[in-house]
Amino acid sequence: MSDPAQTQNAQTQNAEILFERRGAIGLVTLNRPKALNALTLGMIRLFDPQLRAWIADPAVKAIVVQGAGEKAFCAGGDVVNLYETGKAAKAGQGDGASIRAFFSEEYVLNRLIHTCPKPYVALIDGISMGGGVGLSVHGSHRIVTERTMFAMPETGIGLYPDVGGTYFLPRLPGQVGIWLGLTGDRLKAADMIEVGAADAFIPSAKLESLIAELADGVPADEVVARHREEAGEPPVAANRAAIDRCYAHNAVEAIVAALEAEGTEWATGQLATLKRVSPTSLKVTLEALRRGAKLDFDSCMIQELRLSLAFLARHDVYEGIRAALVDKDRNPRWSPASLAEVTAEEVDGYFAEPVGGDLRFTE
Repeated sequence: MSDPAQTQNAQTQNAEILFERRGAIGLVTLNRPKALNALTLGMIRLFDPQLRAWIADPAVKAIVVQGAGEKAFCAGGDVVNLYETGKAAKAGQGDGASIRAFFSEEYVLNRLIHTCPKPYVALIDGISMGGGVGLSVHGSHRIVTERTMFAMPETGIGLYPDVGGTYFLPRLPGQVGIWLGLTGDRLKAADMIEVGAADAFIPSAKLESLIAELADGVPADEVVARHREEAGEPPVAANRAAIDRCYAHNAVEAIVAALEAEGTEWATGQLATLKRVSPTSLKVTLEALRRGAKLDFDSCMIQELRLSLAFLARHDVYEGIRAALVDKDRNPRWSPASLAEVTAEEVDGYFAEPVGGDLRFTE
């Protein structure tokens, strides 16, 4: 397989994603710092073949992925573009084919990262949310720094935690994944290490040295072990027992009741979050995570394409994105507006096979 990085003569420092062969590594830089390196379909379509080429190249010993700038690794997918495309399709302007393309091609890339046979070193230096989590958490070496901030905040915009979230979140210890998926609560480096969402804490100032040693061909395990430091005390530890108690239920209403019974300041904050986000997103997310706990990775990704297309065909995601990112009034009007109005039949409908069929993988 030819190496796209060697033939990408038109690539400039202004490209959305940069590829570089540096010694023994393939180095990927997500290069939209002003947009917090938000992921676009164009970036996905360049990343996938490049990653395949490096996997096939015996001279490449590891793949390293980083974000440009000091604020973000990758703050998620370009949801405003999805919003505009979806709104146009619903109005009869275009068929929305790019929506299916974005999700399906992103999920194929997530799977490629999950199955990557070589060390895949994600430098999660800064914000990592949504699509950025999909580019990092499935890798073999997930490095966090003092600037890391992790979240899966999709229920707040009328979506659910995708990009493999229905696979990895249920596999975090206890009910941590259910808590994170429903609330979108944020984790810093120490918490990510504590719950198994990251592998090592390395200060930002050491990342260039880490890259240089990997480029020299030093094995990834050895390099990470030499540079890693203690991340400090994880704040999440103080509430782990309460998280496991309150989020163990299989109905969102039961989780709400458990939090009300808890009666602590932490529980009050949790309730405020759950009342602010989409009721439909909460119910579909909980069902997706419980199902995902019993599915393999490929089956989770098939499930996620079903869910994503179902959400983009309905109301709440457009209202959520409008309120958070377009009009920015922070006042979404969800429909249905309450948990009681979201029926089991409606939730089941999100899991139906979509028009055009299920996600298909190419090897």
